[in-house]
Amino acid sequence: MSAAENSPAATATPMLDRVRQPADLRGMSDTELGRLADELRTEVISVVSRTGGHLGSSLGVVELSVAIHAVFNTPVDKLIWDVGHQCYPHKILTGRRDRMGSLRQGGGLSGFTKRSESEYDPFGAAHSSTSISAALGFAIGREMGQPTGDAIAVIGDGAITAGMAYEAMNAAGDLGRRLFIILNDNDMSIAPPVGALNRYLNSLAERGPLAGLRSMAEGFEAALPGPLRDGARRARALVTGMPGGGTLFEELGLDYIGPVDGHDLPQLLATLRAARTRATGPVLIHALTVKGKGYAPAENSADKYHGVAKFDVISGTQAKAVSNAPAYTSVFGNALTNAAARDGRIVAVTAAMPSGTGLDIMARRFPARVFDVGIAEQHGVTFAAGMAAAGLKPFVAIYSTFLQRGYDQIVHDVALQGLPVRFAIDRAGLVGADGATHAGAFDVGFLANLPGFVVMAPGDEAELVHMVATAAEYDAGPISFRFPRGEGVGAEVPEVGTPIEIGRGRVVRQGSDLALLSFGAHLNECHAAADLLAQQGISVTIADARFAKPLDAHLVTQLVRHHAAVITVEQGASGGFGAQVLEYLANSGGLDHGVRLRTLTLPDRFIEQATPAAMYADAGLDAAHIVRAGVAVLASTRHALRA
Repeated sequence: MSAAENSPAATATPMLDRVRQPADLRGMSDTELGRLADELRTEVISVVSRTGGHLGSSLGVVELSVAIHAVFNTPVDKLIWDVGHQCYPHKILTGRRDRMGSLRQGGGLSGFTKRSESEYDPFGAAHSSTSISAALGFAIGREMGQPTGDAIAVIGDGAITAGMAYEAMNAAGDLGRRLFIILNDNDMSIAPPVGALNRYLNSLAERGPLAGLRSMAEGFEAALPGPLRDGARRARALVTGMPGGGTLFEELGLDYIGPVDGHDLPQLLATLRAARTRATGPVLIHALTVKGKGYAPAENSADKYHGVAKFDVISGTQAKAVSNAPAYTSVFGNALTNAAARDGRIVAVTAAMPSGTGLDIMARRFPARVFDVGIAEQHGVTFAAGMAAAGLKPFVAIYSTFLQRGYDQIVHDVALQGLPVRFAIDRAGLVGADGATHAGAFDVGFLANLPGFVVMAPGDEAELVHMVATAAEYDAGPISFRFPRGEGVGAEVPEVGTPIEIGRGRVVRQGSDLALLSFGAHLNECHAAADLLAQQGISVTIADARFAKPLDAHLVTQLVRHHAAVITVEQGASGGFGAQVLEYLANSGGLDHGVRLRTLTLPDRFIEQATPAAMYADAGLDAAHIVRAGVAVLASTRHALRA
């Protein structure tokens, strides 16, 4: 055995094996915490290589995770991770290490923070820019006698661009309560960060590693170790010499410390200890980090391995799923780009997700006509409304789950004014490993109830191309179309779409006993169910509604008149397409024909993460459940006839 192999470092128990809970970190020396951070980074890479997930953002906060838990008294002190996709190191340190292999899988750990999962997750998150507001709520709870300690919000430079973060910082400064905000500035959100705030943060960072440091109370410099203390007076002069006498954050009423090196653990520990000792009001600590830190394939990747499939640790090569059909997102991106080539008035808006929505395809060809507004869905919707009022043809491409954040703007700035904004709603329906927080369950209901809104959904990728053409041509008011995550069904995709008559559905399979009226991408599941029902001697008509609003009243009426039962099928919550059909039939007397009608929607609960197929089975929306519903409704019809 070599001397190196026989050294204390080689034979010592790994630091990570000594951690059962964050309290274990508080008995470690700073040197031991440094070793722990190294082991933690290796563990995160190993775990995500087997499960897939958000790697780059988690690697960027390894030292922050160690430092925060070593300095603060979690879970009494409340640590809130904005978005929560960077929380893998936190989960490992908070008693969940042995379950990390179940990350983002059915019955396993969430890929985000989740209150029901651990007392160390005091506030659930998966959408951005909520952490400061929540942390301020905990701080007020503490002030009013609730059993909670300090509140710490960790927010990224991308998330802090959202208006909600500004509102929260303004409120925190006004209230003046003790609160810690750690700005995790990696100069890289999902897409390259945009906007004036990003340029401002860069200007702070360029002044030097300690350029923005400012004392928070009398004698703060004296409490700092040598390297920090030496630069404090110069740094304070630089900060207060800026226009307005301070940084943007100080103008909002927050004490500002930074920028500090977010990967220099001794510097982080010293800064957090000093802040925790001295702070009396809200403090913002500006930490510079590197997304994907410590793993070369991630650091060298354009997206820093933000979200990855399973991968080989040595090479970084990700496992590629075998694809039999193009993804809906790429079909949309290509169709919109082709439409933009024919119509110079077409522009597009995304909220920090150009590649996720397919708009990167159009941006490569028409960069001046694609606008990434950052994590600012509210602004993006109203911005598009303004462009529509100016005579342009804006397409707003936002995931269903994120479009919820701009609902007031959809109502007030688009629908009320009847402006022809086109909404391309990606990730409609259940999305798999991201779970309930990212499910596109509610957009049909909250758009179809708005006056003058056209609400569409394609049954396959070919229909998606036609709906892009329909939306591009439609100028009478707002219009939307929703499509799911993942690949299509293998339909032949046309080069150029043909506009669909507004409010016109289609019959795609003719039968006589039962009608399945499908809205959206569950059309293929209806075909599978019809095949199974045919084996039981049940003849099935399948209709593709295409429109939830305006509803194809003639199609619905014919289905009701010529079938013993009708079942509506959709990939959304109750109150959506099925509700539109029921309301029409109730008001038109269509139910007087004695037909049995059933609506299949997502149930009145959130569906937990699993594969999309497993989630739809859990929701009662797979082919087997459609068959059961069909058999049951026909049986009830026959029973009623005998009675």
